[in-house]
Amino acid sequence: MSDVHLDSAVLATLQDVMEDEYPVLLDTFLKDSEERVQLLHQSLEAGDGEGLRRAAHSFKGSCSNMGAMLLTELCRALEDAARQGALEQADGLIDRIEREFAIVRILMRSERQRFTLG
Repeated sequence: MSDVHLDSAVLATLQDVMEDEYPVLLDTFLKDSEERVQLLHQSLEAGDGEGLRRAAHSFKGSCSNMGAMLLTELCRALEDAARQGALEQADGLIDRIEREFAIVRILMRSERQRFTLG
């Protein structure tokens, strides 16, 4: 598993802490993240810079907790752009967040399958 996309040490710690609930945590993160990406789009389309900043901030924390480090950094960049009112940068950042989340989704599903079969 690539440490660029997911920090395997964070996932190992989460697995130790969550034990049998680890797959539920992975599923919850994926479902929640899909909703957060939609919220990013909705906030941008509405021109709601503060809503976009809050959504990016919340998603950033969730990604950080799950070890999705590149996704965390992209959310931080989006949060900063929204805070500065630079919404013209937001569309490209949201596209990058979506692409990175697609990779993270595949890796997390693989992690879930590995845990379930392991």
